[in-house]
Amino acid sequence: MPVRLAFRGAPLNLAPKAAPHRPRAVRARRVAPRAEATQVGSTYANALIEAAQAENSLEDVHSDVDALAGLLRENKDIAEFLSNPTIRVEAKKELLKRVGGEVGFKDYTLNFLNLILDRNRMDSLDDIVEAFETEYCKLTDTQLATVRSAVKLEQEQQFLIAKKLQELTGSKNIKLKPVVDESLIGGFIVEYGSSQMDHSVRGQLDQITSGMKSAAEKL
Repeated sequence: MPVRLAFRGAPLNLAPKAAPHRPRAVRARRVAPRAEATQVGSTYANALIEAAQAENSLEDVHSDVDALAGLLRENKDIAEFLSNPTIRVEAKKELLKRVGGEVGFKDYTLNFLNLILDRNRMDSLDDIVEAFETEYCKLTDTQLATVRSAVKLEQEQQFLIAKKLQELTGSKNIKLKPVVDESLIGGFIVEYGSSQMDHSVRGQLDQITSGMKSAAEKL
């Protein structure tokens, strides 16, 4: 029976999608930990999206999830505290309340995080955030791209990259995730979907090296 929970007036459906009918019996297989974590993340993320849509608050929830992802990425101590099974749930909820107040989380986002705590699923938070981002991008026709650069890019540079990606992909929206990678020496690499644009100094050097090796092998 589907589990539906109150979520600021909207039901939160945490039931997994029904499996397709199988005409003959098959031996059950134990789900791998990684696959199980991905399934859990997808289940909770979809439930959050459905509830947010029902409340016409998808953009607000997305902003909160975005802020949460950045918070966990930049503050490993908070992530470890929340996933530590030896720490009381009440203490974790108090931390979330304090941090959420500082960051500006909406009440329904905090309620959802508290639900994850109550269900002992905080170790799946990264998977939930990732699954939420993936589904949100599908719903809003947003192309997600990672931009790795040797130094932090200026806003104008990011705007030009986003504009170029919009032309290439035809997506309505572009969302960039900047990452500083000093090993690139200079320039940047844009990764989106299964494609990549390499405008880094390291990439150019690799091409030169590869060309020199090919020429040497022909001698």
